[in-house]
Amino acid sequence: MNLYSIGINHQTASVDLRERVAIGPEVLPDALNDLRLYLNQQSQNHSEVAILSTCNRTEIYCAANDSLLIPAEVERKTIDWLSQQHGMGAGEIKDVIKTSIASDAVRHVFRVGCGLDSMVLGETQILGQMKQAVQTAQQAGSIGTCLNQLFNKTFSVAKEVRTNTEISMHAVSMASAALRLSSRILGDISQQRILFIGAGEMIHLCAVYFLGKKPKSITIANRTLERGEGLAQYIREQGFDCESIPLSDVPLLLSEFDIVVSCTASSLPIIGLGMVNTALKKRKHSPVVMIDLAVPRDIEPEISNLRDVYLYTVDDLGDVVREGVNYRSNAIKSAEEIIDLQVKNFMQWLQHRAAVPLITSLKQKSEDFQSIELDKAKKKIMRGEDPLEVMTELARALSNKFLHGSLHTLNHAEEFSIDECQKIVSKIFMTTGRRG
Repeated sequence: MNLYSIGINHQTASVDLRERVAIGPEVLPDALNDLRLYLNQQSQNHSEVAILSTCNRTEIYCAANDSLLIPAEVERKTIDWLSQQHGMGAGEIKDVIKTSIASDAVRHVFRVGCGLDSMVLGETQILGQMKQAVQTAQQAGSIGTCLNQLFNKTFSVAKEVRTNTEISMHAVSMASAALRLSSRILGDISQQRILFIGAGEMIHLCAVYFLGKKPKSITIANRTLERGEGLAQYIREQGFDCESIPLSDVPLLLSEFDIVVSCTASSLPIIGLGMVNTALKKRKHSPVVMIDLAVPRDIEPEISNLRDVYLYTVDDLGDVVREGVNYRSNAIKSAEEIIDLQVKNFMQWLQHRAAVPLITSLKQKSEDFQSIELDKAKKKIMRGEDPLEVMTELARALSNKFLHGSLHTLNHAEEFSIDECQKIVSKIFMTTGRRG
C-alpha cells in the first residue's frame, strides 16, 4: 500500500487555473467513482481515492494497493484524468502539479488539515472542508481502511495542534482578512452598507466578523431564498436588522451597497462589468469594495479596471494575511514537531498493517503444525505408549518444525546477509524465551 497526494494549490497555481480544475460538490461523487475506475484499469486491486476541492486547492489523495502501479504511473494517470475532466491538455497542469508520496504525503495531509498549508495560516475552515470531502468519499464508497485511518488521524492531529499551540489563536481567516481590507479602503464599517452574496459557511463567517463592527445595514442575496433567509434570521437574532433578497434582485439593488462580499458555487460570474457600471452611475461614482471569495469567481475580473471599484480575490486576501506570518513562527515550529511525530506513528501503523498477511500466514502454519503433531500423539497414546514419552516427542517435534525454517535460512544465507539473518533470528527466539 502506498499513499499519494497529487494536485494543485494556491502555492503552485493561479486562481485562473485553480477555478478551471475545481470539482464542484454536485459532481464530486461521480468524479470519485470515475477516478477510481481509471486508476484501477487492468488491475485486480482497488485503490482508495478522495478529492478535496476548495477555493485554494484541488487535491487527490490515493492509497494504491497494486504493486504494479509505480509512483510515476499513478501521477501520470491522475494528471491525465484531471485534465480530461476539464477538457484540458495534460501539459497545461503538469508543471504546477505537486505530488507527495508515502510519509511526505501523510505529512502534507496533516499540514493541510492543521491549516499550515493554507493561504491563511492556521485557519480552521479547511478542516470542515476536509471532513465534508471524506464524508462524500465514504458515501461514494471510494475510500477504505487506509484513507479512513489517515483522515481520522489528521483530525486528531489538527485538534492536538490547536490545543497545544497558538496557531489558531493568531490565525487570520479569509473572513477577517475581508473585513480588514474593507476597513482599509472605506474606514469605519459602521457607516457602510453590506451585501453578502451566498449563504454558505464562508459567507456566514464573514457575516460574523462584520457584525462585530456594527455595519449600517446587511443584506443577504442567495439563489435559494429559504437558505438566504436562514442566514438573515441568524443575523437578526444577533440584534441586527437584515434583509434577504433573491439573487435576481442584485442587478437592481447593487448601487445601494458600499461593500459586496460574494462566495457561491456558481460556475459562471454573477456580477458582470455592465451591471457594476450601471450601479456606479447611480452611486455617483462613490467607491465600492467588492470581495470575491469564490472559485470559480463570482465577479468578472475586468471590473478591477474600474476606477471607483476595489476588487479583491482570494489571492489578494492571501497577500493581506501573510503580513502577520512572522508573529506565528514559534507556533509553526511547535505544530511541525507535533506533525513529524504523528507522521512517524502513522507510518508505523501502515508498516504493521502491511505485515498482517504474513502474521496470519504464520499463525495458520503454527495451527497446522499443532494439528499434525497432536493427531500423531493421540494415535500413540491410543496404542498404549507411555504418555510422558509421547508428550516429550510432541514437544520435540513442534520445536523442530518451528526451528526448521530459521535454521535453513541461516545455513543457506549469502555471506553479505548472514549477519543480518543472525540478528533477526536471535531477536525472535531470545524475545520468545524471555516471554516464556
